[in-house]
Amino acid sequence: MDKYIWLIPVLPLAGFIINGIGRNTLPKAVIGFIGSLMVLLSFGLSVGLFLQVNATGKPINADIFNWFSAGNVKISFSFLVDQLSSLMLLIITGVGFLIHVYSAGYMKEDAGYGKFFAYLNLFIFFMLLLVMGSNYLIMFIGWEGVGLCSYLLIGFWYTNPDYADAAKKAFIMNRIGDLGFIIAIFIIMIIFGSANFADIFKLAGTKEYAAAPYTIITILLFVGAVGKSAQLPLFTWLPDAMAGPTPVSALIHAATMVTAGVYMIARSNILFTLAPVTMHIIAVVGLTTAVIAALIALTQTDIKKVLAYSTVSQLGYMFLGLGVGAYTGAFFHVLTHAFFKALLFLGAGSVIHAVSGEQDMRNMGGLSGKLKITFITMMIGTLAISGIPPFAGFFSKDEILAHTFMHSTPMYIIGVITAMFTAFYMFRMMYLTFFGKFRGTHEQEHHLHESPSSMTIPLVILAILSIVGGFIGVPEVLGGHHWLEHFLAPVFQKSTLLLVTPELSKSTEITLMCISVGAALLAILYAYVKYIKNAHVPVKDTEERPALVDISYHKFYIDELYDAIIRKPLDALSVFFYKVVDKMGIDGFVNGLGKGSIEASKGLRLLQTGNVGFYIFMMVAGIISILMYILIKA
Repeated sequence: MDKYIWLIPVLPLAGFIINGIGRNTLPKAVIGFIGSLMVLLSFGLSVGLFLQVNATGKPINADIFNWFSAGNVKISFSFLVDQLSSLMLLIITGVGFLIHVYSAGYMKEDAGYGKFFAYLNLFIFFMLLLVMGSNYLIMFIGWEGVGLCSYLLIGFWYTNPDYADAAKKAFIMNRIGDLGFIIAIFIIMIIFGSANFADIFKLAGTKEYAAAPYTIITILLFVGAVGKSAQLPLFTWLPDAMAGPTPVSALIHAATMVTAGVYMIARSNILFTLAPVTMHIIAVVGLTTAVIAALIALTQTDIKKVLAYSTVSQLGYMFLGLGVGAYTGAFFHVLTHAFFKALLFLGAGSVIHAVSGEQDMRNMGGLSGKLKITFITMMIGTLAISGIPPFAGFFSKDEILAHTFMHSTPMYIIGVITAMFTAFYMFRMMYLTFFGKFRGTHEQEHHLHESPSSMTIPLVILAILSIVGGFIGVPEVLGGHHWLEHFLAPVFQKSTLLLVTPELSKSTEITLMCISVGAALLAILYAYVKYIKNAHVPVKDTEERPALVDISYHKFYIDELYDAIIRKPLDALSVFFYKVVDKMGIDGFVNGLGKGSIEASKGLRLLQTGNVGFYIFMMVAGIISILMYILIKA
């Protein structure tokens, strides 16, 4: 398999080229087939590499070509497939393939069908580069590439100014984080003399590099992760990314781009373990992000916005896990989240497709009878994200909360409360969408229908994965062996030796599980009473809300705050530079030179009288002046 490793990213790139060139000539069926087939072939090769890594326990290194040399630094374009990246390959290509199949049905009426599939394939190509690169520079190429593709996909319907603005917002906010990432790479190369993971992680923590500025490096790396994985304060781009088509939301928010920051920190785990200050910052930022995003999700009425803020909150959980040293738990949640969040977004797309493009849950209701497959699969995804056993989210979320309990009891309590919020707003979404009476128009009700098989089959597959996906990490207290922990052990080996984690007793661990599940069940019961028994429907935007609800509904006015303290001062500064520095200063100086030359030439022109006598007089005066100068100098 080693010699075919390069085909994994090249196949989606080939799909991008073929569909990009033939976007206006190839039939839609051919475009969809090519785009999906290329990702499926990459998935097949990824499965082969995963089986090889699992069987041998050894990473696969493949040098493609020597990239460049600069002094003592030599960078090769090479790939690394180990336990961590092999799992990411399965997620990216597997879930990515299902999203491609779903897109064939969802986007079939769109005029930009060929361009859309070309962008999807290009996105997969860059995401594969990001996780397969054996050094930080190749990772950064993929990192920037998915940023570009997110801009293209979020703003796919660019004729709508709001959608175009959302794409620009995502691109710009990601650039802020990327600056920290690239500075960190430069510092790493200066200190360690290499960008290769194997070289850096081998030297990290040794006597020669004991005094390396790990805190500075890791904080800068974390800044990059904050931008890409939408953590405070750079999270506001991700909910606005809902402007893109629903398959894009699933691709960006589930398995790929937003988890890149988590993957990068997990890959660089030894550097972060050697920087406990950074670890604490990550835990605090992750938990704060989880709480704020969950509070916002409680009151949103757009079905995709609920899922978007849910993604931000779940990413906060992942960063909380990374911050408390639960590297396996954080990555476990990446895996399970990929299944149930892709399912939920694609399910939301199926609902939107059925109600003629409507996204406001206040105009839905009673859809469970009309959209049976969508309802059942989304309910499975909702149970999974709510942490209800035996669904996938229960195992990964419980592992993060258990490590958080060992790290800090107050953090654990806040984490459990946030889990309650998650269960409440997810079942609120389900109750408003699928139960009660239909609240839309008569025309929408007349056209209610289940989505085509190209859209429902991916939902069923993802629902199955959301049920069984957690069993790769069943803890020993429940009779499992936590296969994932043993599989990833070589990747986190050095960190495991440095991190001193106390053991939880079986009774304590079971108690913690019961607390989290009980809290989630209470939240679900409250949502049932409010939205089913009492048939509560959120008020319209024209009606008055309670103060706290209004603050949450308007997303704590964070965008407005950024607008007031960042955008407006920058706009005022730019106006000052334009009017004072540029126009009056620079332009005034340049224009002044021109005007001075013109006025001087006007004065000198008066001397050109055409009178020969005057010219002789001036010549004599000049000679006398020269002679006097010579005499004085002598």
